[in-house]
Amino acid sequence: MTKRKNVLLIFLTLLTSLSLVGCGRQKTDGDQWPRIKAEKKVIVGLDDTFVPMGFQNKSGQIVGFDVDLAKAVFDLYGIKVDFQPIDWSMKENELQNQTIDLIWNGYSRTDERAQKVLFSDSYLRNGQVIVALKKSGIKSFQDLKGKVVGLQNGSSGYDRFEKQPKILKDLVKNHEPVLYDGFNEAFMDLNAGRIDGLLIDRGYATYYLSHESNPSDYSVISGGFKPESFAVGLRKSDRELANKINEGLKILKKNGKLAEISKKWFGQDLERQQKN
Repeated sequence: MTKRKNVLLIFLTLLTSLSLVGCGRQKTDGDQWPRIKAEKKVIVGLDDTFVPMGFQNKSGQIVGFDVDLAKAVFDLYGIKVDFQPIDWSMKENELQNQTIDLIWNGYSRTDERAQKVLFSDSYLRNGQVIVALKKSGIKSFQDLKGKVVGLQNGSSGYDRFEKQPKILKDLVKNHEPVLYDGFNEAFMDLNAGRIDGLLIDRGYATYYLSHESNPSDYSVISGGFKPESFAVGLRKSDRELANKINEGLKILKKNGKLAEISKKWFGQDLERQQKN
């Protein structure tokens, strides 16, 4: 009987240990900055196909504009950044469940998202554009009437598509988009003619087309969607953490590091260009 109890005790101990490893850490209430500062580690959630903001390169490394920016901000505090690929459509849930500490991956500020998360200061302006093959003859949003449009599930483009239907949703075939988990597959379908246009962040479009062998084969079309801004998403309780990120962003703007990162990924200082 004693032997059975000992075996059962060992089994329960192992089960508890595995459970803790699987969870990674216990949930805690309140601002997470003291924990992050003590552990010297912060976990950033991202869509690892979102070129050039955060994505896996051919070597399997997670790289990108936001990856470099997050590292630069937390380097100021001696904190290591771990990047965790997530289902982008579940990003706010991952944040609230404390699977991740931050959403930092071309995350646009919207009123709807502001109800769920605390935003940092904006660090880059962005806009939604349509990318189409030039041979399709599509030159405006109106030309997409009855056409098939693709976009990423859970993206700010999807939010705007749904919330401002007169601009695009009411025009396209069946008033519904083709949804993709990432933009790589979307561009494959565009090139194959399975969709007629792709609603996408301007930054991604600029980067993607600059790496195409024939960028002149594509049209980039602006429509009625207003410009938006990228910011970091935090839990509502993480105000001290938000202040640290905002302070870091100000330092990087002032010392030129933000401009350096922008030139690395976009070939130009996007912030300065957008102000002019």
